[in-house]
Amino acid sequence: MKLLASLLMSAALAAPAFPALAAGETPKAAKPDLAKGEASYAAVCVACHAADGNSTIAANPKLAQQHPEYLVKQLQEFKSGKRADPVMQGMAAILSEDDMRNVSWWLASQKAKDGFSKDKDLVALGERIYRGGIQDRNIAACAGCHSPNGAGIPAQYPRLSGQHADYTVKQLADFRDGKRGNNAQMRDVAAKLNDREVRAVADYIAGLR
Repeated sequence: MKLLASLLMSAALAAPAFPALAAGETPKAAKPDLAKGEASYAAVCVACHAADGNSTIAANPKLAQQHPEYLVKQLQEFKSGKRADPVMQGMAAILSEDDMRNVSWWLASQKAKDGFSKDKDLVALGERIYRGGIQDRNIAACAGCHSPNGAGIPAQYPRLSGQHADYTVKQLADFRDGKRGNNAQMRDVAAKLNDREVRAVADYIAGLR
């Protein structure tokens, strides 16, 4: 009897602290650690994207207040090479999955600074395209996915408001020219825009708030 009790006690001590996962179930990811995210960001990202994610370099995107799921996806695709960029591929290569999540959620907690448009003639065209698309060329309105104020839709479509126009121009041109291939929907939209329309949309987005 004592032997049986001893065996039962040993089995209880050896049992896992958490219930076993059901077939096909994946373990839940740990809650993002914002302190670790800030530290990783300061070590790897700050030189190009500024201390609070509000890049002051027009060629580098503002990342503050961006949807974290979108940022994680981009970092994963930089690391895998699905989104081609030699600089970002090198940066992402040194980040673990936890690092990516921590950095992304920390950036999402930062306040984005407003941007501004520069060309009043272009911005009028950009507003028409952003809000209404170009119907006779089957170009969808940007607002349908990125919302009228550019806030985007969490986990689906990125925040655009206040983004540097130079960065947006490059991304739309890269989608159009096949240099960026990690989003088929954006590739199809950009393929129908000419250079002036790309600049117009980008300038309008820069002033969205």
